[in-house]
Amino acid sequence: MRSIITICDTCKRDDWEERGISQTDGEHFAELIEAAAKGSEHVDTRRHSCLMGCARGCNIALQAAGKLNYTLGEFEPSKEAADAIVEYASMHAQSETGTVPYRQWPQPIKGHFVTRHPPLPDPNQS
Repeated sequence: MRSIITICDTCKRDDWEERGISQTDGEHFAELIEAAAKGSEHVDTRRHSCLMGCARGCNIALQAAGKLNYTLGEFEPSKEAADAIVEYASMHAQSETGTVPYRQWPQPIKGHFVTRHPPLPDPNQS
């Protein structure tokens, strides 16, 4: 099963206007994550405008059917963070429940978890 990384492409870090750039931090982060995930056998990416975590930008959501799902935020849009997100997402995809033991987490994602969501109920089970 594949896991999906949803990247907020409208995230703007606090100093966005001061830096005078036209591309949002979220767009830049999306490009980095998409590049890191290119060719992955376990991870897909998609962009979404506003995950409503503006105070914690840059944000991503990690989802897969039947698994725990996560929101992560407060990332500096860097290659190191993007690579770590894709590495964690690959482990999430390979986990039966979406749980990845803490000792296996890539260092750059530690401290960035915002929420954990239980899987949605399977409508085919009573």
